[in-house]
Amino acid sequence: MARNEEKAQSMLNRFITMKQEEKRKPRERRPYLASECRDLADAERWRSEILREIGAKVAEIQNEGLGEHRLRDLNDEINKLLRERSHWERRIVELGGRDYSRSSNAPLMTDLDGNIVAVPNPSGRGPGYRYFGAARKLPGVRELFDKPPEIRKRRTRYEIHKRINAGYYGYYDDEDGVLEPLEAAAEKRMRKEVVEEWHRVERVRREAMKSVVSGEVVTAGGRGGEAAREVLFEGVEEEVEEERKREEEEREREKVKEAGREFVAHVPLPDEKEIERMVLERKKKELLSKYASDSLQVEQEEAKEMLNVRR
Repeated sequence: MARNEEKAQSMLNRFITMKQEEKRKPRERRPYLASECRDLADAERWRSEILREIGAKVAEIQNEGLGEHRLRDLNDEINKLLRERSHWERRIVELGGRDYSRSSNAPLMTDLDGNIVAVPNPSGRGPGYRYFGAARKLPGVRELFDKPPEIRKRRTRYEIHKRINAGYYGYYDDEDGVLEPLEAAAEKRMRKEVVEEWHRVERVRREAMKSVVSGEVVTAGGRGGEAAREVLFEGVEEEVEEERKREEEEREREKVKEAGREFVAHVPLPDEKEIERMVLERKKKELLSKYASDSLQVEQEEAKEMLNVRR
């Protein structure tokens, strides 16, 4: 029974569907020419139908497995529908409708990376021909979108110097008024750092000189020794040495004055001529030791002894 009921139900369904199709009006075909349409609502409907067909074919052409011939046919059909859409849009404007050409811009020609191609019609198949989806990867089409490699021409020395102006040398840096306050702040900070460093060095120098003059010399490993080595150079060390000798002489004089007694020499003192002779002899020795060899000095001494020449 169930089987017969299913058959009857299926036959009933087919009968109802057939009756509904008989009641419907025959499907109206889109006019071949847009100029044949006299109704604005019909023109709007035909344009919407064209847009739906374009959307369906654009979605279908994305499939790379359709084959080369099918992709080329689909691309031709899409371009044909685009031209037909422009015809219907012009007809809508003629019938007093909306101008869709201003509100909806035509799609631009792009390469595989999505970059806009500057050439409006690279294929030469008529104005406005475009490639969609996988059709852009077909043989002979990919080359249309390939850009030739840019050849960078090396600039000559004349071209390089032609671009150089006063701004290249920094003469325009102060015109905007931005660099001057920055430099002023930096200069103030650098001056402050230099002055602080100078005061620090002077303070350490005075302390080191006081310690050397007073005889309180610290060890090399201490902080005072490091400070003295830092600020006492050769010229300063000589100056400190002279200052120390001067202090010692003044102390000796003060001790003699405090004693209040005359200095008595217990040995014979040399006179001025003897002192001059001794100074001259000493200078001769220094010159001989500086410019004469040891063997020459020995020979000179032996000759003086043989001739009984006193110094």
